Amino acid sequence: MKKILSLVLVSALGGVLTLGAYKLFLEKENKNVVVATADSNPTFLPTNNISGPLKAYETSDFTTAAENTVHAVVHVKNVTISSGQMTFEDLFFGRRQQRAQLGTGSGVIINADGYIITNNHVIKNAHELSVTLNNNKTYEAKLIGTDQKTDIALLKIDADEALPFVTFGDSDEAKIGEWVLAVGNPFNLTSTVTAGIISAKARDLSGNSSQSFIQTDAAVNPGNSGGALVNTNGELIGINTAITSQTGSYIGYSFAVPSNIARKVIEDIMEYGNVQNGVLGVSILNKASKEAIELGINEIEGVYVSEVIKNSGAEKAGIKKGDIIKKLDNIKISNFPELSGYIKTKRPNDIVNVELLRDNKLKSFSVSLTKTAIFSVNFMKMELQDLSDSFKEKYNIDYGVMVKNTKNQWLYSNLGISEGYIITGINDTKIETIEDISKLKEKYGDDILENIKKLEYINTRKEKKEVIFK
Repeated sequence: MKKILSLVLVSALGGVLTLGAYKLFLEKENKNVVVATADSNPTFLPTNNISGPLKAYETSDFTTAAENTVHAVVHVKNVTISSGQMTFEDLFFGRRQQRAQLGTGSGVIINADGYIITNNHVIKNAHELSVTLNNNKTYEAKLIGTDQKTDIALLKIDADEALPFVTFGDSDEAKIGEWVLAVGNPFNLTSTVTAGIISAKARDLSGNSSQSFIQTDAAVNPGNSGGALVNTNGELIGINTAITSQTGSYIGYSFAVPSNIARKVIEDIMEYGNVQNGVLGVSILNKASKEAIELGINEIEGVYVSEVIKNSGAEKAGIKKGDIIKKLDNIKISNFPELSGYIKTKRPNDIVNVELLRDNKLKSFSVSLTKTAIFSVNFMKMELQDLSDSFKEKYNIDYGVMVKNTKNQWLYSNLGISEGYIITGINDTKIETIEDISKLKEKYGDDILENIKKLEYINTRKEKKEVIFK
């Protein structure tokens, strides 16, 4: 027992001596090392130049914009009727089963009277349309008009009270990097708000520069189509329309029709019943094309005019082939989607100030936009247009009018006449421009088809052909 007590006392005494030696000789030295390390210069590079933490008032606050928007964004339901799979009974009794399909999307109330803007693809082939507000009230909706090219549609509901609505902002003033909110009904989840920034502007997804979307990284999913893209002031700057995805759901970027384009489309529908498209009257050379690279203009800032259309506002104003358009109405133009997007906000006879570079000198021209109708004519169920000078030069063709579009099944089935064919003569009369076609229409009137005896044309292989009708 005495031995055990002795061992305990020795162990306790050793621990006390060890602790005392540490406190006396080592702890003070370690403190000095820590202080010296804190006073030394950092070896890392800063990631920003902010001198202190962000204040609360310096951070973005989306609550007001979200509150003002969610009540004006609606749930659009589209009932379509489609033919189901045919059964033996359907085949035997000569009937076809019909079934209803429900599609959903979003829409934005744009005034207190109940006008609602959405996407054309949301309401396409609708048999019945209904709209549910944020307060869960549901109304039958009437389709006022659509524009397939911009994918915009206008609906109308009749409510018993003034409705909350979103005011239009200026999408031309929206900046890359600016915060935006996407408001809609993804996956039937009503009143959903997501935030992101504008990633790019004038984005084209078609490959032919016909689109001019606002690109954002705010989360947009199926059901968001037709919903609102608003800035932090709650102003409508876009209509959410598409996503880029390998899965069918959001994986990074979404695209919206700029509000300036959407607003112009619905104003045209309300006033004229259809969209009034103005045309500048120039053809633009694609910077990525072989010709642009050979000319050394693939890296220019602006758009290169490769052709000026006859009788267009651009030709009358004095714009020439080889000019480089830099601005439209003081808005910088870097590519064709930017030019086409801005022109889509204008109507025929609107005046657009064009600033361009010619011989390294800046020049300004006032151009009156023209209607697309002056560049084509309908004849024998075909839409015909003049040949451009560059096309004539390239294929060594002196005259003729090109088939831009055709619904003439007889000519297609029997002669193969389709898009790209060139009409050069009718009844031994040379056809040089669409004016010659218009004169024939005036001469024969409604009996024109009965009076066509001979047709001369050039096919897509540039072979000259003629046919005589007996």
